[in-house]
Amino acid sequence: MNRRRRIYEGKAKILYEGPEPGTLVQHFKDDATAFNNKKHDKIEGKGVLNNRISEYLFVKLGEIGVPTHFIKRLNMREQLIREVEIIPLEVVVRNVAAGSLATRIGVDEGTPLPRSIVEFYYKSDKLGDPMVTEEHITAFGWANPQELDDIMSLALRINDFLSGLFLGVGIRLVDFKCEFGRLWENEQMRIVLADEISPDCCRLWDVETQNKLDKDRFRRDMGGLVEAYQEVARRLGLHVDNPMRVKTGPVLVRSK
Repeated sequence: MNRRRRIYEGKAKILYEGPEPGTLVQHFKDDATAFNNKKHDKIEGKGVLNNRISEYLFVKLGEIGVPTHFIKRLNMREQLIREVEIIPLEVVVRNVAAGSLATRIGVDEGTPLPRSIVEFYYKSDKLGDPMVTEEHITAFGWANPQELDDIMSLALRINDFLSGLFLGVGIRLVDFKCEFGRLWENEQMRIVLADEISPDCCRLWDVETQNKLDKDRFRRDMGGLVEAYQEVARRLGLHVDNPMRVKTGPVLVRSK
């Protein structure tokens, strides 16, 4: 096995040097974290499920014209992606009051919102990912007004599509977090969806039972996280054999 140079390691993923310039290999770990890494554990099989679910959703989004960094899945734990300049923002789209929003505005969790709400958080573990406004974003140069317009438009488009997709399999998309990056092609730059979309960064509730099928099961010590992720994969039509046994590491990828 040929190991590639590690570029970056985050809480849930590792990025390795890709086989060609402008590409990276994104490896999904089994680490589960919450509350800015104050709570941490390893849950065997989680990375396999997130890889498969995120691949499926990125492919579906690409089919409707949403630009993404995704190229292809390499194995059960890794994807080949385009290298992008990550914009230091977590973009959260909310359809139902839950989590910090329910606490912040004092409404019951599960209350439908009058319309989808987009929030921005500055990516900084040291600062606890503080919530920021469009004024902060443009004033500090994290994104310019046109980029922010593109991000807002893409985030709402992604929300509309995913809400319908999940509803079709009996799941309610309560909210989700996504990230965007700048993809440079020659002298041209465009904003693309990056990172991942999986039960790690979505709140997904069963439509009938309101059962949580996402990382809140870890945050709230409910147990059954892998089983919940497996249920999401099953409803999306994905077949993942023994996710807890897959140990694939970074491998050399040859382009055809």
